[in-house]
Amino acid sequence: MANKPSRDLLGVIWQNFWRSLRPRQFRGNLIGEDYFGNKYYEIPPNPAIGKRKPSRYFEPADKEAFDQELTAEWEAWLRGRREDPPTREELVTNLQIMELKKQNAAQLDAHYAKDKDAAALPKQVEGETIGTFPKYKEYDLMPGKHSIKK
Repeated sequence: MANKPSRDLLGVIWQNFWRSLRPRQFRGNLIGEDYFGNKYYEIPPNPAIGKRKPSRYFEPADKEAFDQELTAEWEAWLRGRREDPPTREELVTNLQIMELKKQNAAQLDAHYAKDKDAAALPKQVEGETIGTFPKYKEYDLMPGKHSIKK
């Protein structure tokens, strides 16, 4: 008969204790940096100790600011929604697209601000206005009281 490996309790406890003394990686490997100055790190998975997913974190550029901005690409990588970290070319391309959208939005705001200024003037209906809202004969200003004579 073949010898079966024994699974005695003391042997399992000793092996777990011995494995726990081996050094672990607490500091991550630098993966990249974004244009805000944040640095991104990853601790690779180690199936030997039961860790199947990598640990990912970032160090902000300004440690005192609590309203940190992260790029969408790096945030997706941090949360595990993408496997590979974003490349510098991808970040630059998306930053250029973001700047172009801001410029287009500013142009549209300037274009519609002219129309809005013209529309903001109070319209007069039969010579009477309340602020920017017109009065109409068929509507009551105060319920039950007819202020405009017919």
